[in-house]
Amino acid sequence: MGLLIWAINVTAQVILYLLLARAVCSWFLRNGGGMAFKIYRILMLLTEPIVAPCRKITRRFPTGMFDFSVLLAFFLVMIVRDVLIRLLGMIA
Repeated sequence: MGLLIWAINVTAQVILYLLLARAVCSWFLRNGGGMAFKIYRILMLLTEPIVAPCRKITRRFPTGMFDFSVLLAFFLVMIVRDVLIRLLGMIA
């Protein structure tokens, strides 16, 4: 059981770091063909399955020019991680 909890933690941490890197890159990289932009594109491909549903949710709210979908995804990953770990703790 401890190995499963460790795997959940590691997976969540990797996803959170990818989301953070995506957010930071989005502030600085818009166009280009350099190596940094290629890394940004990879980050987008890896995180888009998590961010896309959050974007659908945040579109319902008037946030102006700000996109809070990555922030929402960040919080949802943390919540899911905590819920899974608590459920595993209750089972064990």
